[in-house]
Amino acid sequence: MTDKIIYLDNNATTKVDEKVFEEMVPYLKDEYANPSSMYDFAKKSSDAIKEARVKVRDFVNAANEKEILFTSCGTESANTAIRGALAMNKGKRHIITTMIEHPCVLNVYKMLEKQGYKVDYIKVNSNGELDLEQLSEAINDDTALVSVMFANNETGVINPVKKISEIIKSKNPNTKFFVDGVQAAGKIPIDVQENGIDMLGISGHKFHAPKGVGALYVNSKTIITPLIIGGHQERGKRAGTENVPYIVGIGKAAELAMDNLEYEMTEVKRLRDKLEDGILKNVFNARLNTGIANRVPNTTNIGFEYVEGELILLHLSDLGICASSGSACTSGSLEPSHVLRAMNVPFTAIHGSIRFSLSKFTTEKDIDYVNSVIPGVIERIRNLSPYQEELAELKRRKSL
Repeated sequence: MTDKIIYLDNNATTKVDEKVFEEMVPYLKDEYANPSSMYDFAKKSSDAIKEARVKVRDFVNAANEKEILFTSCGTESANTAIRGALAMNKGKRHIITTMIEHPCVLNVYKMLEKQGYKVDYIKVNSNGELDLEQLSEAINDDTALVSVMFANNETGVINPVKKISEIIKSKNPNTKFFVDGVQAAGKIPIDVQENGIDMLGISGHKFHAPKGVGALYVNSKTIITPLIIGGHQERGKRAGTENVPYIVGIGKAAELAMDNLEYEMTEVKRLRDKLEDGILKNVFNARLNTGIANRVPNTTNIGFEYVEGELILLHLSDLGICASSGSACTSGSLEPSHVLRAMNVPFTAIHGSIRFSLSKFTTEKDIDYVNSVIPGVIERIRNLSPYQEELAELKRRKSL
């Protein structure tokens, strides 16, 4: 065990930025008024929410801050968008999504199938890229909603949302387009207008705001019913007293993320590539599961043949390295990743696939350390593998 922590699981959650925390503190201490109250003491809280809404509007390039709703997380944003949009279009019973969505989306569609909806799940190729021809052919007059994630949480593969929007509007202009933007936010630019997105959900803790706050963009032409019924908050679209400190936090995090995008797409990407190259060069038969697919700059998913991912993670944890074998929401499952299964990652590698995800707080020393210890970790585990003959034969063939 070690006291040193190298955190490479930023797709699961991120460190709260110190500037975000500082912005939140007054609303955790002195400015505690309910923002819906009429007295002057509440005005600062009310104004802080308005300011945060403008910052998130700019973050996703919404046309109007009224198109931004604050939620508790990405899961609530997704449920509000999907169920709210379908409730306003009860005459249509067809939905299109993908085989690689996050569980917070996939499980909603499984529930809706039990309620009589027909759901088509679009396939991906071996790099994790969507079959756009299949998507286009699936759209019909009964299609109420198309739901596609902006970037995959396990592989980082970016979906061509603008192209998808163009396909949808050309086939059925009345079909709504929901995008799970959780893993894209803060890593690549998001422009809901340019990309033709009707609804988009994000989660603050994926880009250095605290856990427990998210946002949902709903364009002015899209009407949804509220998921949470109660008071008048969020213009009647999401009841409940506003979580002022956390809303302030996601607003500040959005502002900082916009300023940091260039660093994310250059320096974070350079460090990701250095980690990736070091592993692929120095670990026998390691494979980049996404191949040449376009990815967010912080994420790599690498398959290590003939080893168990859980063993890799335990050995890395002993060395102070935090990584993941897939989505944090399914990390307790022994089942191989549904994303990697959809990509037809070979059986010999799928159980030994590890996701490394960096952030602006990742350093060169972090990457150098990980690259120095990973080969030894994999070699030690493989020496205990029951597949010694297969490994030996693989090495023999590789040497020819």
